[in-house]
Amino acid sequence: MSTILFEAMPKYQCSCDVVPHYLPEQSAPEDEVYGFAYTVTITNTGEVTAQLISRHWVISDARGHSEEVKGLGVVGHQPLLRPGESFQYSSGSRLRTPSGTMHGSYFFVAEDGERFEAVIPMFVLDAGEGAGAAGAGRILH
Repeated sequence: MSTILFEAMPKYQCSCDVVPHYLPEQSAPEDEVYGFAYTVTITNTGEVTAQLISRHWVISDARGHSEEVKGLGVVGHQPLLRPGESFQYSSGSRLRTPSGTMHGSYFFVAEDGERFEAVIPMFVLDAGEGAGAAGAGRILH
């Protein structure tokens, strides 16, 4: 007789997927300016409707210079996500080096008042990967 174990889905949980792209038309390597865009998909993988309230990003270049960005919502929105729903948006960042990383978190409030954070896994910004190249945007674990 075999036993099947089921992992319970956490009640409060959102996942974040990020796809970054180098923007050569918004870059000036001779002036140490490298532009990047990224598209984020946030999915409510929990059991309760939740609203994204704020964001916190840590953006680091290859020289170790880091900048923190905090603010309400994302691109002017504070999406309310039912279980299984997703919200996608695009934004951008500039670095002084041709590569760097970003990571962070989103703060949510569930419809029952519970507060929780969703982690944005660290990902790589890399001008050497080309503009929108397949495979661009490695996720670091």
